[in-house]
Amino acid sequence: MVHYENPRIVVGAVCHDGPRLVLCRRAIPPRIGFWTFPAGFMELGETAEEGAAREAFEEAGVHVDIDRLLGVYSVPQRGQVHLLYEARMRDARHAAGEESLEVVMRDWEDIPWEDLAFPSIRWGLELAFEARQQSLWVPRMTSSSAPAGTDAN
Repeated sequence: MVHYENPRIVVGAVCHDGPRLVLCRRAIPPRIGFWTFPAGFMELGETAEEGAAREAFEEAGVHVDIDRLLGVYSVPQRGQVHLLYEARMRDARHAAGEESLEVVMRDWEDIPWEDLAFPSIRWGLELAFEARQQSLWVPRMTSSSAPAGTDAN
């Protein structure tokens, strides 16, 4: 019998409500007390996007719409592949889940860079920041708030 050991897939979402981001202080090992955006292992039977949205709800109590893939990172020393997404919050509600000590909304300039839990959290935030600087950040738009002359669909 052949037994394969395959990498685990980690899905995460840089969740935003306009200019503010969701950050979670970890309540579980490893790196208890350090900051992260919602992320965790993908489960069987879900898409990567569904997994990222599920993690956002489980860890931060936020309902999100996944907008786009920010980056894919191979972390061979941990046996992982990370899929990091940008996600818009449907509303500003948030609450700490079982894996979070607290959940906060932070402006970009208030990100605690020295207290981030993992390198992948820094990578995802840097990609999101770069997208924002290049006007690639997906704005929150509904048909009622779309600027005149634009198609909100």
